[in-house]
Amino acid sequence: MRLTSLALLFPGLIAAYVIAVHFGQRSVMFPRPWGATPVSLGPAERVEFGSPPALGYLLPPSGKTERPFPLIIFAHGNAELAEMWIDQFDEVRSWGWGVLLLEYPGYGGAPGSPSEKRIRQAALAAFDWAANDSRIAGDRIVAYGRSLGGGAAASLAAERPIAGLILESSFTSVRPLAARFLVPGWLVRDPFDNLAALRQYRGPLLVVHGLEDEIVPVNEGRKLAAAVAGAEIHLLECGHNDCPRPWVRMRQFLEARGLITSTSGGKPAA
Repeated sequence: MRLTSLALLFPGLIAAYVIAVHFGQRSVMFPRPWGATPVSLGPAERVEFGSPPALGYLLPPSGKTERPFPLIIFAHGNAELAEMWIDQFDEVRSWGWGVLLLEYPGYGGAPGSPSEKRIRQAALAAFDWAANDSRIAGDRIVAYGRSLGGGAAASLAAERPIAGLILESSFTSVRPLAARFLVPGWLVRDPFDNLAALRQYRGPLLVVHGLEDEIVPVNEGRKLAAAVAGAEIHLLECGHNDCPRPWVRMRQFLEARGLITSTSGGKPAA
């Protein structure tokens, strides 16, 4: 009798687990920052693009400026907001580059709710808007994704003619990371298969990763670099959220591809 009861109970527990993981995973995957301090927009221009409308912040160049100017589209991590990065790109702007900080649906006042599909759509809309803005050089748009933002950046690499791709502290796919927490891959609703996206990309790739990354193991970064012929990888003595900004290496990467001249803009910070 007891065995029969257990046999009946076990499928119910499995079903409850599947339901809980299915409906609860996005609250874990897309946490919004709690108690984030409002940031002054400063030089940033709030822009909307696409339908349904997506949100971003355009930072103009501050150094020697070309017209039209080259642009980096930056996609942030999952527990961050785009506006948190407004004062982080002063060095890049001093090179004569603009920066478009992409906000995710449901984050920072952006309408909607986050999912892989909606974030991908927002990233594509950001590129299409930038490529058609007369201030921006549409043939010199670089995608830069940090952590979760690597999924947005990789999708641009697969679907739009970007001039270069930078992935920092990012992953091959959410599925192997979820497996570490006993979540089977088939239950992952937003897999962000960055390796699959990179198989469709033939342009320049720079991978930046912390050797002590406790959230996304450094081997994930190595696999990303191995997926694109000629890709560069830059490993740092840091974890996931404490890495210094890779401006020196990033500028060298852009210079080597002819996207920035060694004499334009300011010198990269040490």
